[in-house]
Amino acid sequence: MQRDDAFIRAWRDTTALSPDTGDDDTTRPPLRYRTLWISDLHLGTPGCQAHALLDFLKHTECETLYLVGDIIDGWQLRRQWYWPQAHNDVIQKLLRKARKGTRVIFVPGNHDEFARKYVNHDFGGIEVVEDWVHETADGRKLWVMHGDLFDGVIQCAKWLAHVGDSLYEFTLRLNRHLNSLRARMGLPYWSLSQYLKLKVKRAVSYVGDFENAVAREARKRGVQGVVCGHIHHAEMRDIDGILYCNDGDWVESLTALAEHTDGTLEIVHWAQHMPVAARARRPAAKRQPATA
Repeated sequence: MQRDDAFIRAWRDTTALSPDTGDDDTTRPPLRYRTLWISDLHLGTPGCQAHALLDFLKHTECETLYLVGDIIDGWQLRRQWYWPQAHNDVIQKLLRKARKGTRVIFVPGNHDEFARKYVNHDFGGIEVVEDWVHETADGRKLWVMHGDLFDGVIQCAKWLAHVGDSLYEFTLRLNRHLNSLRARMGLPYWSLSQYLKLKVKRAVSYVGDFENAVAREARKRGVQGVVCGHIHHAEMRDIDGILYCNDGDWVESLTALAEHTDGTLEIVHWAQHMPVAARARRPAAKRQPATA
């Protein structure tokens, strides 16, 4: 049995009702939105900020929650199995939201591409789709997709993407140690890898090319905007009349895209909402031994 199939089966098996833990912080009332989009959680990697993500899921409510790809990192899990309790808690929280009435729509990305063969199925109320068109409260149509189909590295040199993924993991490990030190000094969270990407001219050019390609395709599809993830760079801007929205990630920026009841959109930077104690709770993850 392949590990990808085993994991999807494990996700499906968790649909059995599990009791609420009752650990939500009642002193912090939830922020309520019409719609939320999150992507690039990379569950199954040490870089995933699972505790911050749980804090976000516990303290936000919405009618529809979009999971815009790279929710589970199948690439990393194939190399080495890593699945701490906090990552399982995230899956359980997502399933619980679906059970309690939130519509949860999952658009697989390249790191969880194994889920694409389950398109048009659902797991515990979580719908798996190839892409989606979302209509905002003010009538705008937004095309929702992960974005890897517009990444030339992924499409034309997949082996190079895997090499880059390993280097990226090293940067994230360094980033965790750096932020552990910053937390002890009372300093806010800061993303080393995001800083490096913005400082490297080629990376900036890559981001711009990606955004323009996505916007061009959205225009061809006759929609007013697009929501994606993939490049770990939260952004919301107009590109030649098309609203381009990227919801960011949960390994670096800790961001989501949110729609208010009137259709207004904003990028939520969750690090600004977390208590200082919660920010300091991100210990360096310990590696688990590889399994066959």
